[in-house]
Amino acid sequence: MSEIGSLRSVDEWTRSLMPALINFRRELHRNPELSFAEFQTTERILEVLRAGGLEPVKMQETGAYVDIGEGPICLGLRADIDALPVLEETDLDYSSSIEGVAHACGHDIHTTIMLGVALALAKIRDAGELQGKIRVIFQPAEEKLPGGALSVIEQGLLDDVPRVLALHCDPRIDAGKIGTRIGAITSASDTIRIEVNGRGGHTSRPHLTEDIVFAMSQIATQVPAVLGRKVDVRSAVSVVWGQIHAGSAPNAIPATGYLAGTMRCLDGDIWYEAGELLDAAVRQIAAPYGVEIKLQHTRGVPPVLNAPDETALIESAARREFGSEAIELTPQSMGGEDFAWMTQKVPGAMLRLGTRTPGGKTYDLHRGDYIPDERCIEVGVRIMCAAAVQAIAEAVAD
Repeated sequence: MSEIGSLRSVDEWTRSLMPALINFRRELHRNPELSFAEFQTTERILEVLRAGGLEPVKMQETGAYVDIGEGPICLGLRADIDALPVLEETDLDYSSSIEGVAHACGHDIHTTIMLGVALALAKIRDAGELQGKIRVIFQPAEEKLPGGALSVIEQGLLDDVPRVLALHCDPRIDAGKIGTRIGAITSASDTIRIEVNGRGGHTSRPHLTEDIVFAMSQIATQVPAVLGRKVDVRSAVSVVWGQIHAGSAPNAIPATGYLAGTMRCLDGDIWYEAGELLDAAVRQIAAPYGVEIKLQHTRGVPPVLNAPDETALIESAARREFGSEAIELTPQSMGGEDFAWMTQKVPGAMLRLGTRTPGGKTYDLHRGDYIPDERCIEVGVRIMCAAAVQAIAEAVAD
């Protein structure tokens, strides 16, 4: 059977399998597990893959991977499997059974899609039509900085993988469509905590204190402005505070307080530069007030950089399955994503998978009310299968 015939038969098989995939996704959704605690999730993935005639390998602690086909690996596909510490508010029949834990970022969708891809590729292999090898990775702990992708790399799972693809749910895009772009598609993301200490006192005598509240206000407003003038504005460095705490009485200047927030950036080189500038900026701004500064700057993840060839691979597969009208240029996201570590190791790309019901409600990720349209599962499976088959064909041609 020709390559086109193989894909057509897999498309038909995928459609017939959709009820089982949706049931698996709902089971996963009902039983979410946090980063590096995905023990039941891992076992279910292994069980389904083995039942499909595959030989998956369990990773250290949690997570798994499976190789399908023979010969050198032509492509890696990655899904993240962990949930979030978020209270679900959907009232679905299959809503989370774990209080305060939910698949509010769509990782249950990602896992289900890549499981479907692995099973579909096994069908192609069994028909004798898979002339190369694909590695599907079910990665733990995307939500725990600096991310479980580093454990995948440390275990050597990308050492023999020449290129890698991933997908991520996007509730701003209609189901049936995807978003792509070349270059940075997500942002670097760090956490910042600045503790400020000084002599407290009465608000009627601020000259006899180190007024940490005033110093904190200057840090909060001036640090983003300083970094905006010290680095290339095209890198989109963004410092945003999520917490500012100090004091307990309106007429008392406290002795200690802190600010906490994130620093994000779309340029990997500027990411490092901005981190070096941060400490100096904080201390220079605080110096006139005589306060003591303790800065904790925790590096998170670099930007996901979509390589041109791998982005073209995704777009070609999407056009083949759904036509050019199914592809949108997606805006850059200032969210962090640990797939970035993989794209630093090998060329790769991530697509945005539309999960909004056409004409329906637009949700946001990391919220307890997020309900993706499950029709996106078939879209993801078909595009990733087509990309895998094309990657093998390109590798053979080389």
